[in-house]
Amino acid sequence: MRDIITLSCTECKRRNYTTTKNKRRTPGRLEFKKYCPFDRRHTVHRETK
Repeated sequence: MRDIITLSCTECKRRNYTTTKNKRRTPGRLEFKKYCPFDRRHTVHRETK
Protein backbone atom coordinates (compact mmCIF):
# COMPACT_ATOMS: atom_id res chain seq x y z
CA MET A 1 0.00 0.00 0.00
CA ARG A 2 2.89 2.40 0.56
CA ASP A 3 4.01 4.30 -2.53
CA ILE A 4 7.23 6.22 -3.14
CA ILE A 5 6.61 9.95 -3.62
CA THR A 6 8.88 12.89 -4.44
CA LEU A 7 8.93 16.15 -2.49
CA SER A 8 9.75 19.40 -4.26
CA CYS A 9 10.58 22.80 -2.84
CA THR A 10 7.90 25.48 -3.20
CA GLU A 11 10.54 28.24 -3.53
CA CYS A 12 12.97 26.89 -6.14
CA LYS A 13 10.73 24.06 -7.55
CA ARG A 14 13.54 21.49 -7.37
CA ARG A 15 12.90 17.90 -6.33
CA ASN A 16 15.05 17.33 -3.25
CA TYR A 17 13.58 14.46 -1.23
CA THR A 18 11.81 11.13 -1.64
CA THR A 19 9.64 9.41 0.96
CA THR A 20 6.81 6.90 1.19
CA LYS A 21 3.18 7.39 2.09
CA ASN A 22 0.08 5.31 2.62
CA LYS A 23 -2.40 6.42 -0.05
CA ARG A 24 -5.34 4.92 1.82
CA ARG A 25 -4.72 6.99 4.98
CA THR A 26 -3.56 10.25 3.32
CA PRO A 27 -5.27 10.73 -0.06
CA GLY A 28 -4.21 14.41 -0.27
CA ARG A 29 -0.79 15.85 -1.00
CA LEU A 30 1.79 15.83 1.79
CA GLU A 31 3.58 18.97 2.97
CA PHE A 32 6.72 19.04 5.09
CA LYS A 33 9.02 21.86 6.18
CA LYS A 34 12.46 20.58 5.20
CA TYR A 35 15.90 21.98 4.44
CA CYS A 36 16.51 23.05 0.83
CA PRO A 37 20.23 22.85 -0.02
CA PHE A 38 19.80 25.22 -2.99
CA ASP A 39 18.08 27.96 -0.96
CA ARG A 40 20.19 27.14 2.13
CA ARG A 41 17.20 27.39 4.47
CA HIS A 42 14.11 25.49 5.58
CA THR A 43 11.20 25.77 3.16
CA VAL A 44 7.88 24.00 2.56
CA HIS A 45 8.22 20.88 0.38
CA ARG A 46 5.13 19.45 -1.32
CA GLU A 47 4.38 16.11 -2.89
CA THR A 48 4.73 15.99 -6.67
CA LYS A 49 3.66 13.44 -9.23
